[in-house]
Amino acid sequence: MANISIIAFDGTRFDIAAADGSTVMENAVRNSVPGIDAECGGACACATCHVYVDDAWSEKVGQPSAMEEDMLDFAVDVRPTSRLSCQIKVTAALEGLVVHVPERQG
Repeated sequence: MANISIIAFDGTRFDIAAADGSTVMENAVRNSVPGIDAECGGACACATCHVYVDDAWSEKVGQPSAMEEDMLDFAVDVRPTSRLSCQIKVTAALEGLVVHVPERQG
């Protein structure tokens, strides 16, 4: 279990106790975080769960896979810390993770 924070575009902070092995996207959907549409259900087949990983966590979360990078081409306002939240697996090492939801999804 890791405590993660998802910051909605309007600044609302969602502090979530996330089970190991779940994804950031699954936890966002379960907790009704606005802006995480997750249209493909976590199959890395859309870009509607796009988030910005907080700078302090970027290195620990790591870089997107080649498949994820391809999907990020469909996201709006991609930045160096952009990730698809369906591809970020929660582990104890991510205790305290902070991600931000963009203004809109692709």
